[in-house]
Amino acid sequence: MKNRKSLIIVMAALILVILAGCSGKNKESKINKEPYSDQQSLLGTYVQVRIYDEGKKDVLKKAFDRVKELGDKITVNEKGSEIDAINEQAGIKPVKVSDDIYPLLKRAYEYSEDSSGGFDMVIGPITQLWHIGFDDARKPSQEEIDQALKLVNYKKVKLNDEDKSVYLEEKGMQLDLGAIAKGFITDEVVKVLKDNGVTTAIVDLGGNVYVLGHSPRGKDMDWNVGIQDPNKARNTVIGTIQESDKTLVTSGIYERFLEVDGKSYHHLFDPKTGYPFDNDIAGVTVITKESIDGDGLSTAVFSMGVKKGLEYAEGLKDVDVIFVTKEDKVYVSKDIEKSFELGKESGYTMGDRKDLK
Repeated sequence: MKNRKSLIIVMAALILVILAGCSGKNKESKINKEPYSDQQSLLGTYVQVRIYDEGKKDVLKKAFDRVKELGDKITVNEKGSEIDAINEQAGIKPVKVSDDIYPLLKRAYEYSEDSSGGFDMVIGPITQLWHIGFDDARKPSQEEIDQALKLVNYKKVKLNDEDKSVYLEEKGMQLDLGAIAKGFITDEVVKVLKDNGVTTAIVDLGGNVYVLGHSPRGKDMDWNVGIQDPNKARNTVIGTIQESDKTLVTSGIYERFLEVDGKSYHHLFDPKTGYPFDNDIAGVTVITKESIDGDGLSTAVFSMGVKKGLEYAEGLKDVDVIFVTKEDKVYVSKDIEKSFELGKESGYTMGDRKDLK
């Protein structure tokens, strides 16, 4: 997938699921402690699915088939993509989309609205201009940015529920769903697993992690999930939290960046300025029940900074956040203050909210 957030550098998955326990089989619940597992390079990253239910190995193929099917519909600049078809008809005519894609577009619009444009589903003219993560990445001129910003306005996206069509009002507008697509696909894979009788599994779409059911370590035990250190190599965690039937999604400035004249520009763009967000955040992890919510919210709260991001997340139901700042401080939402455990040798400290401005 050639969308913004989906084009994460291979091996830059942001969340690590840590499983304690020996090999073998949990005979009572028919849950294997050693999973059926497959990993493939898709959506511009590594996709891994691990299923622990005995006799459910065949579901792996169904899960990956769903990833490929949706990826083909959502990717841009490739023949047959529904999103690409919408962009090509910008300023010309509405485009009807499939039952798969229309709900994704609706949710993207809702998050654009709820975040007051901090997340904007038509950020495409800006992301294409910078093209960070590609060989031709560059810092555009201010004039180019100013012109592109005129096309970034989600309010000019018209959705028609009756015929499930989408119309971009101005020529040159471009949908970019990279900041929400992987979450949508993750949720669809979880549906495939549940529909096929899977009760215990891990789905990882390049850092969008969903832990289904309880850990195979024992009855009613949560999964022990490690939060990746944004400033270290993969498999280095800053702390852990225990969750079940939840998804964890991380955004950070360390995934992809462009360096010009000694200054680094990351890939998370502010729709209001046309430049990468400039605040105190190095990384943010959002914990939700649906991965599409975690995706949309990770960009939204990143745009707000730590203080406002915490306040916003805590006003939402079933949403928790973990912020890592550029000053090596960690802030977590109130509901997980007791369950989040910071690693003793992580080099980070828990921040005091009183110090936030």
